[in-house]
Amino acid sequence: MPDHPKRHPIPLITQYATPGLINAIAYEGHPPGDDDNWATTGAPDKETYAYWSTRLCGMACLRMALFARDGHAPTLFDLLDGCLAYGGYVQQEDGGVGGLYYQPFTEYALARHGLKTEIITDLAPDRLLAELDLGHLVMASVHKEIRRPDRPAPARGGHLVLVTGHQDGEVSFRNPSGHTADSADAVLPLDRFDTFAAHRGIAMWV
Repeated sequence: MPDHPKRHPIPLITQYATPGLINAIAYEGHPPGDDDNWATTGAPDKETYAYWSTRLCGMACLRMALFARDGHAPTLFDLLDGCLAYGGYVQQEDGGVGGLYYQPFTEYALARHGLKTEIITDLAPDRLLAELDLGHLVMASVHKEIRRPDRPAPARGGHLVLVTGHQDGEVSFRNPSGHTADSADAVLPLDRFDTFAAHRGIAMWV
C-alpha cells in the first residue's frame, strides 16, 4: 500500500545518534556510547546515552509515528522518560532492562500523546497486511538480524521495527538499527520478513 495521503513524511530515525556508526556498533565492537552526537537524542549525559542507546528501538518507532501524524516529535529521551514513568521499561538490579512492555507503552502513548494503539499478539502476515490496509503503522517484533536478510534468521523477535506499508507482496519498514541505507529504510518480500517476525506488535492509528 502506498504511503497514507494524510501523513507527514516519516523521517528515518535510528536508535543511535549517528547512523553511520551502527555497522561498527553491531559488528565491530564499537562502544555504543562513543558517539560525539549523543546530545542530539536528548540524553542528559553521555553515560545515560550509552546505557540506553541499544534499547531505544521502540522509542525510535514511536518517534517516527508521531512525526507521521504531527510533523514533529519529542526527542528519543523525552519519549523514554515518559515511557519509564508508565512502567514501559523496568530497570533491573543486575543492570539490565525489562521491556518494552506493551500494555504500559500503549497507556503512555494514549495519555501523553493522544496516540491510539492496539496490542496484537497474533500478528501473522495476513493480520499485518490488514492493519496496513486500515491505514495503521505497525510496530512489529522481529529479530535484529533482519538488517541482513540474505542470511538465515537466527530467531524471531527481540527488536522493533516500524512497518509502514505493503505493495506487490512486499512490506516496507523502517529499522531503527539498520546498518546500511537499504536496511534502515527497507523493503522485503512478506514471506522473508515473516521468518524474522515474532507475530506480535502494536498497531498505531496514525
